[in-house]
Amino acid sequence: MSPRLLDAGDAAFTLEFGNTIDPALLAAVRALDAAVACAVAAGRLPGLIETMPTFRSLTLFFDPLVTGRQALLDALQPLLAALQPQLDIAAHAPPAEGRLWRLPVCYEGDAAPDLADTARVLGISADALVALHSGTELRVYMLGFLPGLPFMGDLPTALHLPRRSEPRLRVPAGSVAIAGGLSAIYPWQSPGGWHLIGRCPVRLFDATRAAPSLLAVGDRVQFDPVSLDICRMLEDAAQAGTAEPMRWLQQGAEPAAQGARR
Repeated sequence: MSPRLLDAGDAAFTLEFGNTIDPALLAAVRALDAAVACAVAAGRLPGLIETMPTFRSLTLFFDPLVTGRQALLDALQPLLAALQPQLDIAAHAPPAEGRLWRLPVCYEGDAAPDLADTARVLGISADALVALHSGTELRVYMLGFLPGLPFMGDLPTALHLPRRSEPRLRVPAGSVAIAGGLSAIYPWQSPGGWHLIGRCPVRLFDATRAAPSLLAVGDRVQFDPVSLDICRMLEDAAQAGTAEPMRWLQQGAEPAAQGARR
């Protein structure tokens, strides 16, 4: 599995491993990102500022006054060569299991403004939509668009549909949405064009935490339906700072951990 080089201006470039959303590509991106982080910590990549992993690629940002594109590419070649056996295995092996989160979601009332219409477009009942969405273990493929916003796959085929024809100017914080075979949770109020089918009261991003983003690439997420009253109670607790997000952590493999389920 050899990445394709794409220039991204005069201070960044992208290494692209494929053109689909696939666990094997995600594993390749994560492996290279981890190897680059180790090289930076060892002082072997001077001038590298940061990396940005996505579903299928890794973008590297550098200071052009310290280093250049070719110098970084030359330094990356030994990393890629050392990783090649691992990348080849990743292309055919089951994906590594990240932490498993069970997050509460309300699929009722004003927490789910698009639920009925989305179910109608999909040709299923609202109850069936909720059962499919909450009954599927999703994988976090990347964080982006907003701090802490997870893009999660893979939804059942029965829930695949395009984005809304008219995006909203304001999507409420905590909104759980689907579009294009993916699901997401909006950590902040923002514009958005996905279909809003629920609301999650757990804070996904907190700059005061050691790891500000609650979820990480490779984590797995399964949703627990809760009533609107419980959702509002949990939102109030999160707003007051009395809700501990780690209590929703069911079990983990990266790193090993275990917490109490609600």
